[in-house]
Amino acid sequence: MGVKDSYKEDFKTKTGVLLLDRNSDIKNNIDIKCHAFENSRNLNESPEINSKNESIPVLIRRYMIVGERRMSNYWWAFVISLGAFGFLITGLSSYLGFNFIPFFNSQLVSFFPQGLLMSFYGGLGILLSLYWWFLIYWNVGSGFNEFNKKDRFIRIFRWGYPGKNRRIDLSYPLNDLEAIKVELKQGLDSQRTIYMRLKGKREIPLTGVGQPLTLKDIEKQASELASFLQVSLEGL
Repeated sequence: MGVKDSYKEDFKTKTGVLLLDRNSDIKNNIDIKCHAFENSRNLNESPEINSKNESIPVLIRRYMIVGERRMSNYWWAFVISLGAFGFLITGLSSYLGFNFIPFFNSQLVSFFPQGLLMSFYGGLGILLSLYWWFLIYWNVGSGFNEFNKKDRFIRIFRWGYPGKNRRIDLSYPLNDLEAIKVELKQGLDSQRTIYMRLKGKREIPLTGVGQPLTLKDIEKQASELASFLQVSLEGL
């Protein structure tokens, strides 16, 4: 073997050692990184290191009050309007002897007394339905109850009839609140009402007029409100 061959063997040996050393360094680096990753993961999973996300306390509650814009009111206003219009048209048809309704024969109804009475009740029904539709349009009785523990006040807002009292906006200091009271009246016209009792024995209703609630809903709402405001609950 000549000098040239000996140089080649020496070069291969050194190159192999260098590659071996480099692979060892890469393996050691990988082991170190894996070890560091395992330590960091263990630290992140530790309950002593992780801070728990505490829920932000609710300081303001607002309860919306539905006024006259309820589905039942829409239904009854439509039914009364339709019935009253039918009565009025029938009375006018019997008086004029002209069939305003194609499938109805006005000669079957004499104007006095049937036609006259039907016209009278039809006119009253039209007036009642108009009044009901105006109530729905104005949305009388709607509003909200706001209980603000941040600024320490209670706000009662309602929409009224057009005029001076269209906006009913009342505000009371939260310190004046003494208790939440529930009043239950059984019978044909059963009523379930939630009141807030203020200093001086003043009682302000919180539930909407004509907005019937089940006994379960009344109890739940009253207990939640008393718990939120940290006052006593009366009537249950």
